[in-house]
Amino acid sequence: MRMDRTLDILARLIAFPTVSSQSNLALIDWVEALLREAGFAVTRIPASVAGKAGLLARFGAGEGGILWSAHSDVVPVEGQAWTLPPFELTRKGERLHGRGTTDMKGFLACVLAHAETLRGGDPPKRPMLIALSWDEEVGCRGIPEMIGEVIPTLGRPDLCIVGEPTLMRPGIGHKGKASYRAVCHGQAGHSALAPKFTNALHLAADLINALRAEQARLMAEGAQDEGQDPAYSTVHAGVMSGGIALNIVPDRAEVLFEIRHLAAETPGDILARIRAGLPDGIEISETGAYPGLASDLADPALAAAAAELDDPRPVKLAFGTEAGYFAGLGIPTLVAGPGTMDDGHQPDESIAESELRRCLAFIGRMMGA
Repeated sequence: MRMDRTLDILARLIAFPTVSSQSNLALIDWVEALLREAGFAVTRIPASVAGKAGLLARFGAGEGGILWSAHSDVVPVEGQAWTLPPFELTRKGERLHGRGTTDMKGFLACVLAHAETLRGGDPPKRPMLIALSWDEEVGCRGIPEMIGEVIPTLGRPDLCIVGEPTLMRPGIGHKGKASYRAVCHGQAGHSALAPKFTNALHLAADLINALRAEQARLMAEGAQDEGQDPAYSTVHAGVMSGGIALNIVPDRAEVLFEIRHLAAETPGDILARIRAGLPDGIEISETGAYPGLASDLADPALAAAAAELDDPRPVKLAFGTEAGYFAGLGIPTLVAGPGTMDDGHQPDESIAESELRRCLAFIGRMMGA
């Protein structure tokens, strides 16, 4: 019966087109109503931007508890070759299709389905806690606005499970990320006299060369973690723009770049080395950042959680999550959720129903059901 209800909830969640560029309030309203009906104390966390909010919810008395963490937003579908309606749950055999089935509304549906079973039954052995954020997909922008309210609102959890897709294996680590905008200032002039002016695109090229040099250094001399792929911190330039006409020396250019760093390194140190070799005229500002995760299964709470998973072998993740924010509060934190990111962010995104069953069973074991 709970699987049927999980699929009902998942269908409702998929029907909310919570692409990060759009409002998530309709989904938040629906989830809040469901949790209140299930007997949870729910606190809404308004975003600093219009049309967004998150939720913190609690069921059960006493100290501690398990915090189940999810994000409400999904990536866009535009430009992808979908053959099925992206915001409608469609079954094809054992696969359930729709934007967010894997990343990460499938996990959220399992959490909410279990939450509905608590009211009217025996009191849970420990509190069930839920955090639902916004704008994770665009650089974890929502959780920094929520994280300071977690412990004051919910108490200090014994454990946090972030339900990003790991094929229900314990995710114990991933890199942190910092993103930047570099504005390169040159001098406009006629291209016939180009050497007399500072070309902003040349400055941008100098920056990109510095990024490439730092990447080579990180590969050869930087920290290494063979559990990560790649095993070293990475530097990447993703966007370069500038100039308005071929016969005008450009006076402005921009480069967007990122640093994905191992726990043993800081983006500040990496950026300082990049800056050291740059000419004047380049301004660099941070546009976003989130911390990495480095959990240790020697922690008793994490070891106990991993033992309840069908496959307890730890894995380190190539993608980022919100887990580092919870770990930063001193909460033992794992990433463990149904599905695989190989299916996330794809056209006709899907998840196997068997993965949802495994997730439901795990939640039940952890909550003592």
